[in-house]
Amino acid sequence: MGSRLRNIQARAAEHGRLRTGYTQGNRPMRSSTWVVTSHSEEHVRTAAKLWGGEPEQWSPLNSTIPQWRVITKASAIEALITPGDPLNQYNEMWSKGGCQRRCDGETEMLSRQPCLCARQFGEEWHLQPKGRVCSTTSRLNVMLPDLSGMGMWRAETHSFYAAQEWGGMVDVILAGTDGRGFIPVTLRIEPRQRVANGETKKFPVVVVELRGVTPRQALAGPMTATTALDPAGQARAAIEAPRPNYLADAQAALTVDDVQDVYRAAHSAGHLTDDLIAALKQRADDLKTEEQGPGPDEDGAYEAEVVETPGQQGWPAVAQPASR
Repeated sequence: MGSRLRNIQARAAEHGRLRTGYTQGNRPMRSSTWVVTSHSEEHVRTAAKLWGGEPEQWSPLNSTIPQWRVITKASAIEALITPGDPLNQYNEMWSKGGCQRRCDGETEMLSRQPCLCARQFGEEWHLQPKGRVCSTTSRLNVMLPDLSGMGMWRAETHSFYAAQEWGGMVDVILAGTDGRGFIPVTLRIEPRQRVANGETKKFPVVVVELRGVTPRQALAGPMTATTALDPAGQARAAIEAPRPNYLADAQAALTVDDVQDVYRAAHSAGHLTDDLIAALKQRADDLKTEEQGPGPDEDGAYEAEVVETPGQQGWPAVAQPASR
């Protein structure tokens, strides 16, 4: 691999955004399905073919630069979590002049003061009307494997409740993979409701779910790109593949190390059983005995190996008289 600049952070280009809402005129609207936006018409048209909807040109609020968007018909889409830490979260307050506050929950980063919202409104500050306090902002970078390009797509939510779930899910995955390898996930918009002060509030929450793999597989360490791209196919291939004959492999083993290799292979494939473990242990014990040779007889004597010397048929070398 070639060299890299050490004073900048390498990252993939951002192809577009995955949104849970859109603007109608100057009015923000919530969406029960994904909204895909990008500067690339090709990306948006491909997304429309995959997930439905009509591509259209569109300009974000407070921007004169036109983009493309499609309000899809899909509430769930397939994605990949890429190597590294894909999630960043802040409490933010924006205005036409840009970001006015960015807080990590304890310290407001721009002024270096303690959290301003909590100081003013207490622990339940997030229940205050939007615009009065910061919005809990979570940004998750993912790859969409069915769209062209190797760049990232940013899923963004301002849900306080989604922030808790995203952080927990991503941290568990990173604990198993150490930020290496790809993880197949589904991004799903789920309707929720909350009752507080006698009022029922309905809102969408973006849920990040494992796709086609079990927690055991996701936490076992980095998986190959082939498995991440087609987890269902890899699982099907594993089911259809014939089960190795571990007992036959153990009987053919010549050393204890060979038996241990059989054990490791069965463990990695999830094929270990109590009976198989017992059989492998017995085979290893037998090989140890063979390596050590026969034990003493009833008188405590060890059987000597007879070595014949050429020309002295049947005469043990240990007892051969000295030549004169």
